[in-house]
Amino acid sequence: MGQLSKPKKTEITEKLRKEINKVVNHYIEQGIAELVPGVLFIDEVHMLDIECFTFLNRALESTLAPIVILATNRGMCTVRGTDVIAPHGIPLDLLDRLLIIRTLPYSPEEVAQIIASRVKIEQISIAPEALAKLSEISLVTSLRYAVQLLTPAQILSQTNGHDTITVGDIEETRALFLDAKASARILAENAEFYLK
Repeated sequence: MGQLSKPKKTEITEKLRKEINKVVNHYIEQGIAELVPGVLFIDEVHMLDIECFTFLNRALESTLAPIVILATNRGMCTVRGTDVIAPHGIPLDLLDRLLIIRTLPYSPEEVAQIIASRVKIEQISIAPEALAKLSEISLVTSLRYAVQLLTPAQILSQTNGHDTITVGDIEETRALFLDAKASARILAENAEFYLK
């Protein structure tokens, strides 16, 4: 109960931070302690603003800095909080310090394997033709959309009295649930019917 009445400090001062770093560095130099950096993964990094990037830039200079992995699916876009357009929405001074890993789209075989793994994990019974249809759909839309069709297709299949998802179940489910591109196309075609 006494802890509730004590005032709480919300921020560590720069002086205290330097003292702690000095002690930790001393322990490392003496061999008493070992520094094992962690890993910081930031997805959708293009959503960070300039203040976050400034903090990251400073944090990466520390000897205690973790391995930082940034992920984004954006090309050239605006760095939030500025008018600067930069690759991946990351300021150039930070981008210069990064190693960029090139990624490639999945092949049809890899997509089929990923969906088959998901089917196995979720213990869904699906016909091989339906699995092939889902793989085909994912190449036209997205892998995420194809995987998201699994659960409603399973429910629809059970409603129709099947134990196994069929191609018909996949097509009917796809007719019920739009992918992002189809939805955007419909919105663009019917823009006059929506509020602006």
